[in-house]
Amino acid sequence: MADQHLSNSRLMVSSGCDLIAVEGEESIGQRTWASGEGVFKVDYDCTVEITRPKVDLSSLTADSPRNLPARVIPHLLPSRYCESDQFEAFVESEFAGLTGGAQIVAMRDWVETNIEYRSGSSRSTTTAAMTFVQRRGVCRDYAHLLASLARAATIPARLVAAYAPGVNPPDFHAVIEVWLDGAWHLVDPTGMAQPDEIVRIGVGRDAIDIAFMTVFGTAQLRCQQVNVVRRS
Repeated sequence: MADQHLSNSRLMVSSGCDLIAVEGEESIGQRTWASGEGVFKVDYDCTVEITRPKVDLSSLTADSPRNLPARVIPHLLPSRYCESDQFEAFVESEFAGLTGGAQIVAMRDWVETNIEYRSGSSRSTTTAAMTFVQRRGVCRDYAHLLASLARAATIPARLVAAYAPGVNPPDFHAVIEVWLDGAWHLVDPTGMAQPDEIVRIGVGRDAIDIAFMTVFGTAQLRCQQVNVVRRS
């Protein structure tokens, strides 16, 4: 992509069948299909060069829905984990008088302040509405909630699977991108990662589209380790 370049990568998968790779959503990243039995192991490492400038979100304006590109429109609508239609009244009352990037900044600050980050506090079935009620979650819950608030304000938002330094505990990370001034802009509602250091891995409507691994069949996670290092 224009703001990040994959300078090298290595993927090793213990599979008895040939791997098949296809483009990811919006041609970002790729999905790799593999067949596994018994112990299935995946090792991946890469180096990514980021040339993304810092942007003042509060200075950006929202695009009129009638002027949105066709590929952006799905990210304006409710999805399985982002019930944005249920947040319209809250957005109108809580963020009244704000528009565009200034509204997104206020929403980001509200989510970071009012939601408690607690590992193990949510499940794979937790939606944005559940997180809003429970007031706790992990990065994907923060991302689902902020995306829902943005869509409720008629600002397109998509989920982003990412790597980023500063994430604690080190793990796969979920953030969002919002469509302002004719382009996507990264936002981390947990406040752990800086937009100019986030590496996009995949994008989609919600967690269904950006899962790091989707299993067809039955599997049990034995172990997982993520390590992200910032290099000058």
